[in-house]
Amino acid sequence: MHVHILGICGTFMAGIAAIAKAAGHRVTGSDRNVYPPMSTQLAALGIDIVPGYDAAQLEPKPDMVVIGNVMTRGVPVIEAVLDRGLPYQSGPEWLAKSVLDGRWVLAVAGTHGKTTTSSMLAWILEYAGLSPGFLIGGLPGNFGLSARLGAAPFFVIEADEYDTAFFDKRAKFVHYRPRTLVLNNLEYDHADIYPDLGSIRRQFHHLVRTVPGSGRIVVNAADRELAATLAMGCWTPCEGFARGGGDGAQWSARLAGNDDSRFEVLEHGQVLARVEWSQFGAHNVDNALAAIAAARHAGVPVPVAAEALGAFAGIRRRMELRGEVGGVRVYDDFAHHPTAIATTIDGLRRHGGAGRVIAVLEPRSNTMRMGVHQDTLAASLAGADEVWLYAPQDLGWDVEGVMEPLGARAHAHGDVGTLAAALVAAARPGDQLLVMSNGGFGGLHDKLLAGLAARAGAPPAGGRA
Repeated sequence: MHVHILGICGTFMAGIAAIAKAAGHRVTGSDRNVYPPMSTQLAALGIDIVPGYDAAQLEPKPDMVVIGNVMTRGVPVIEAVLDRGLPYQSGPEWLAKSVLDGRWVLAVAGTHGKTTTSSMLAWILEYAGLSPGFLIGGLPGNFGLSARLGAAPFFVIEADEYDTAFFDKRAKFVHYRPRTLVLNNLEYDHADIYPDLGSIRRQFHHLVRTVPGSGRIVVNAADRELAATLAMGCWTPCEGFARGGGDGAQWSARLAGNDDSRFEVLEHGQVLARVEWSQFGAHNVDNALAAIAAARHAGVPVPVAAEALGAFAGIRRRMELRGEVGGVRVYDDFAHHPTAIATTIDGLRRHGGAGRVIAVLEPRSNTMRMGVHQDTLAASLAGADEVWLYAPQDLGWDVEGVMEPLGARAHAHGDVGTLAAALVAAARPGDQLLVMSNGGFGGLHDKLLAGLAARAGAPPAGGRA
């Protein structure tokens, strides 16, 4: 079967492409914005990508057109699909019908931590010899790819609450029908889709409704919004986790270091295992507890899961060390919500020693650009020694006013090249440049490393966190 994928370079749709290829289909696709790591993953798979959305890409006629949620009415290729009566499905619908049917789905949902927790869970199952399939919105270091078909029965999926397609405005995750569900947290996000937090909570309630009574829901016991969601109705046994215990948490952690790189895993207060790993940040301890509990439901003993996490290699663009030059480290992180920004800065602060933490933010998400988080943005950045903000002219809110509480340590530039040059001039040995964006940030990371190398008269030293 020839499957043609529209919007193929998004993390989710690129994963669909990889799985379809592994299932034996001929796969092609198109997109308007192409950048790593998904573009390189698709190239490695030998998948042809057509630039843009012209209708001519539908010749020869594909057997199935899989439509990403970036596509809208009025786009030439979409109008051609409809006019010609070509068969089409959304990405989640195709995945549910072609891959997930009959499999034990382990889904990870929440505002934050989905990619990391999904990657941990997939790696634990892999380490235990279960060869799971997975589709993750990032590039796990242990696998080097974001998706694979895997072996039956297990399939791990990052369960996104964003809408499915222009013709299906339900959240993506209602298509997946998980047997094991992780609920990490719930905050307001995706303001371009949802008018308020209550509307997102209802989508999560719809997800809860799809989990069978013989399944399991692993839920953050410290999250009040998730508690409110479950209070709307729940027909599945739940296991709560919270790193500090309390709140009725079945799973908790006992820390053994300042940067969360060592901790004991407790169930009902009893120590079951110890984790020693390369990750850091309190949020990752929560992610680990969720993954351990979900893996146990799939039959993996807790000590085996803890041992697997000791070999967990992280995820691209999640506190990834891109390089170090002249004692200045450049990190890349996907954080774009105030809560994630604050926890990422805190994790680097406690991990990185006495060096300055310089936060560099591109407010790129639709929610951020709309100004929804402007009242909490400065507070989320307050843990950094300096804050540098990319502020294009069309940002839509008053940058100076929002950054005023940070005083002289806040800087804003409307051009990526100017921003890079200013950062290179200001950086000094020991600094940690934490670059945060959910996009490519105009190649800022490479510009910084090249600029630092030119200043030092030496080639940049690459690295991976």
